[in-house]
Amino acid sequence: VRKDEILLCEASTVYKYIQEDGSNRGTYGKLVCTNFKIAFLDDDSTSDDNEPQLKNKIIGENDITLQCVDQIYGVYDEKKKLLTGQLRKYPEKLIIYCKDLRVFNFCLRYTKEEEVKRIVSGIIHHSQTPKLLKRLFLFSYASAAPNNTDGRNQTVMFDTLEDWRDELERTRGNVQYKAVSTNEDIHLILPKKLMLVSVFLQIWCWSCHNGAALLKMSAFPKEQDDSTSQMQKAFLDGIYRTIRKPPYELLKTDDLSSSLPSLQEIQTAYTRFKQLFLIDNSTDFWATDVKWFSLLESTNWLEIIRRVLKKAIEVVECLERQHTNVLLIEESATDLCCVISSLVQVMMDSYSRTKLGFQSLIQKEWVIGGHGFLDRCNHLHRSDKEEAPVFLLLLNCVWQLVQQYPPAFEFTETYLTVLSDSLYVPIFSTFFFNSQHQKDTTTTGEILKTQSSPFRFLTVWDWSVQFDLKAQAFLNNPLYAEKPKPEKSQRKTARFKHQRQLSLPLTQTKSSPKRGFFREETDHLIKNILGKRIGKFINSSDEPPNSFREFYDSWHSKPIDYHGLLLPRIDGPEIKVWAQRYLRWIPEAQLHGGGTIATAAKILDLMEEVQNLQVKMDEEHSQAVSGDIHAVPMLRNSARLSSLFPFALLQRQSVKPALPTSTWKDLEDEDDLVKRDDEFVDLSSDML
Repeated sequence: VRKDEILLCEASTVYKYIQEDGSNRGTYGKLVCTNFKIAFLDDDSTSDDNEPQLKNKIIGENDITLQCVDQIYGVYDEKKKLLTGQLRKYPEKLIIYCKDLRVFNFCLRYTKEEEVKRIVSGIIHHSQTPKLLKRLFLFSYASAAPNNTDGRNQTVMFDTLEDWRDELERTRGNVQYKAVSTNEDIHLILPKKLMLVSVFLQIWCWSCHNGAALLKMSAFPKEQDDSTSQMQKAFLDGIYRTIRKPPYELLKTDDLSSSLPSLQEIQTAYTRFKQLFLIDNSTDFWATDVKWFSLLESTNWLEIIRRVLKKAIEVVECLERQHTNVLLIEESATDLCCVISSLVQVMMDSYSRTKLGFQSLIQKEWVIGGHGFLDRCNHLHRSDKEEAPVFLLLLNCVWQLVQQYPPAFEFTETYLTVLSDSLYVPIFSTFFFNSQHQKDTTTTGEILKTQSSPFRFLTVWDWSVQFDLKAQAFLNNPLYAEKPKPEKSQRKTARFKHQRQLSLPLTQTKSSPKRGFFREETDHLIKNILGKRIGKFINSSDEPPNSFREFYDSWHSKPIDYHGLLLPRIDGPEIKVWAQRYLRWIPEAQLHGGGTIATAAKILDLMEEVQNLQVKMDEEHSQAVSGDIHAVPMLRNSARLSSLFPFALLQRQSVKPALPTSTWKDLEDEDDLVKRDDEFVDLSSDML
């Protein structure tokens, strides 16, 4: 237990099962719950040779932060039951499902009854019941955090006007837009000629090389009083007077609330999807494996990823080919607007594909942009209705691009996986507030109330807090094709070959009945205020239906420039499951000596050989080696590696069980499993 943690409850003689083959093998230890995490302290303190190479300095292999707990089940007479609130009877086994998809099985049969009551009640209370923001461990840690961070974080935080002005200059958006600050220290980018007349603001995201800009704006409330309507009318009149003149006259808009799935649909799809990977035992894994494709398709998660990527490509088409400004509209402009605007920049701006650039993008569009991490991640367990994996959706979409075009990204899929895990680590302020304003007002109020010293919040972008230099090397892509500085990058003539895995068979993409990139109708309130004039700047698309396909096919028919525009392949099996994130804790799913790590091992061996040859050549010519050579993790014993690496080393082989079910008996009679239709399974029922 850390010095800044408070021990809340504990239980001895707890047996932790090794999730493997149902043999009940495991180890005894102590189960503790603090104000930061749930931890299992192994009685066997000897060093384990199977320790993962990507070791986290904050979260141990047997640690679960309270915010990472998803659901807790108890086992009563071999039957599982979801545990919530007060319990009349305490379970003999405890199963904890985590948001990073780990599953922990604890046996409490040999633990004293009073300790069982305390630990089970304590874990349920501190991880599942609603809490106040100021009670998060984030504040306890920030009040005692060391002030000696390494200072190497160069991520642009976008918390000053200077940062915004630099970004405007970098993208040449400063020709048409200006940075302003409201009375709440919120920094916004507006058309230069527009006067600041109300809180309903058009916000600049990014400017294209041809001058077209990506903008986002909150939708107007459905219910207002007369004064609000007058304020809106004045603002819209201001927009109209500004953008009816050059260079703003070309503007198309898309209401993402109607053209993309709702947050509830996204949450439902992900809830079903993650159930496929929360595996208790080998039997459950193999039973799921039999009907994998039908289960996967019925979740609709991959289809949502496809639709989001398609929407981003449509926006890219307007900016790149039509040289048209695009205005994204959403109720709050802090959810799907953040997803689409981020994807567009990753596709169009090679700077956003570097590690610093991507981190700065997340700061700009999500953290400062006001995405409600606190509510969407449900860190306080206040309302399940507000929960939705919007940021995870972005990372899943970016992963599609990373695995399709590896040389275009300075970071790896391991970086994205670790970033997704960091959502649930409450020592970083990055993902634990709904807005910068909430962070400022909450911290100021706490300081005044308690007369304490200023909080020293850490940013997740300082990776040295979680990982040492050796582990951080896994976050950097050794194959990244750095952009040559003297001249423009030459287009590659050969496509990067990649392995298809964990994707659905080629099927026709589902079309949505409400599609059409730009809405034909505008909001009734806007119509009432400005009548027909509004149609001059909020246009419906005049492009032919096949415009998207022509743009998409034309780009994919040309050689790839890894520092230019990137469009993801979105047809059929091109949309895949993010294998590393979702399968890394399942030994049965490992590829022995295979997966992406097999390719990485060969590449790193070649890199080491090339570096050694370079040193020899330099020695022969009596030349000193100048500059730092990028550190790469050397994989000495590659025979022990599997697709679980670097989160775990080789696991024991799991034998497919002989299940006494009608399903297996039927399958034994089949000559060709490929031709067999998967039986339909309703995932809305409780699989677990």
